[in-house]
Amino acid sequence: MSHEPDLLYSDTEDALRDAVRSLLTDRAGHQVLLDRIETGAPYPDGLWPALASGIGAAGLLVPEKLGGQGASHREAAVVLEELGRAVTPAPYLTSAVVATETLLALTTADGPAAALLAELASGERTAVLTVPFTTAPRTAFEATGPVRAVADAQAADVFLVPRPDGLYAVPAAEATVTPVTPLDLTRPLAVVDAGTGTPLAGPDEARAAVRRGLLAGAGLLASEQLGLAEWCLEETVRHTKERYQFNRPVGSFQALKHRMAHLWLDLVGARAAARAAADALATGAADAELTVAVAQAYCSGVAVRAAEECVQLHGGIGMTWEHPAHLALKRAKADQLALGSAGHHQDVIADLADLPAPA
Repeated sequence: MSHEPDLLYSDTEDALRDAVRSLLTDRAGHQVLLDRIETGAPYPDGLWPALASGIGAAGLLVPEKLGGQGASHREAAVVLEELGRAVTPAPYLTSAVVATETLLALTTADGPAAALLAELASGERTAVLTVPFTTAPRTAFEATGPVRAVADAQAADVFLVPRPDGLYAVPAAEATVTPVTPLDLTRPLAVVDAGTGTPLAGPDEARAAVRRGLLAGAGLLASEQLGLAEWCLEETVRHTKERYQFNRPVGSFQALKHRMAHLWLDLVGARAAARAAADALATGAADAELTVAVAQAYCSGVAVRAAEECVQLHGGIGMTWEHPAHLALKRAKADQLALGSAGHHQDVIADLADLPAPA
């Protein structure tokens, strides 16, 4: 029997959204980011502990018996929607989703993965899977030296390093982290050269665990892209209502109405795709990989179009460094390549659905 996804938000998910949005408004508004991104330390002070342990967002994917909240990918998707809206610098996707899902695939009651997982769920530690941020779920990657373009490496307490002989946990103190300049200054990248560390799994188990972590990351990245696109449209509508030309709001001009209406239709599709991916991951649906690929193939483009329209329809102010539109555009462009490009996911769709691949 095919899986019927539930695309609606529950009362619990709405309450979680309100809590996360309130926290981000207080501690990580766009002006806070604009003031910090050039300092090389974009993470707002105190934000991650408040999000991870204060709200309990870090442990949403972790069962209660392992120290987590016992929620699901649906709730984690709501958190990522809000983080996307605010273009928030926080290691949520990398630690609370990708690294956490990787460890969940390895967990036994008394194994080293379980102990580390409990620390991640409590917010006590932050982990990052040491692969380039462009690595897609179906892409095999094993570190044999320094790894480039690792996202949120500067925020990590421990690195999960996939090597030919298995997966290792390496404390940050035993790794060399060299920051690089990314396009998206709100999601720092670095070159990571990790030490030996503690073995967590053998090669076959490690490959399956890494694939599971990257699949969850790709599926929930669509929710981040959705939140970003929603903010771009809302901000553009607000601006065009307030900006006057020829004694009329510019938003009343038919050409601009059409552009925003088309973008709204794109957002409706993106919301359906992102929610379907989160629900498929939450329920362990047989078609989860296909649903994730559909969400990524679609949502990445919608986020970029929304950010581009936000910049353009703000006119001159949209081109300035002082307006947060450029933060959204850079995040959207960087996310286009994160965890697999749209082209890669289209190829996955073609393979899983037995369709001709795009030229």
